Amino acid sequence: MKIKIYVLSYLILILVMFLLPFFSSEGYSIVKNTTSQLGAQKTPHSWIMNLTFVLMGFSSVYAGWSHFDGYWMQRILLLMFGISLMLVAFFNHKPIDSSLDYSMDEDKLHSLFAAVTGFSFTILAISTGFIKDDKSKMILPIVIGIVATFLSLLMFKLDNYSGIWQRLMFIITFGWMIYEFKE
Repeated sequence: MKIKIYVLSYLILILVMFLLPFFSSEGYSIVKNTTSQLGAQKTPHSWIMNLTFVLMGFSSVYAGWSHFDGYWMQRILLLMFGISLMLVAFFNHKPIDSSLDYSMDEDKLHSLFAAVTGFSFTILAISTGFIKDDKSKMILPIVIGIVATFLSLLMFKLDNYSGIWQRLMFIITFGWMIYEFKE
């Protein structure tokens, strides 16, 4: 049941990432803009993206908690990941339209929680590789952690394609969690 809720949340995330841009701010680009900008301050229908962040954060912890039974470090990292992802929904990114008034403090908190989400996920994925009994099963989680880091770096280095890099990262990393939690 837990994995079904997570899979449903993942499917909702995919739909929202690719459909909500058509109903978002004028000038929003799937290629350039991130999902955080879909949930940004003063953005039309931002509550949909923010609700999706909460859903993904909660369902990740819900589905993964029993998977990491006996592994306190992974549980702490999973909890940090889920809570910080939910906090990204409550503290929103600045709007795409820079002429709009917005809360700089809220934007800074959003950036902080987004960074915690990324770091905790990466450490969770890599550390998951080290709790595997079979050495061949160690490789995938470690590679996922490296891929998440690489795609995050691309978001900063090739920022005109941030939307693509982030969506690819979400599809791969949240998809890996389905695979991992089903075991």
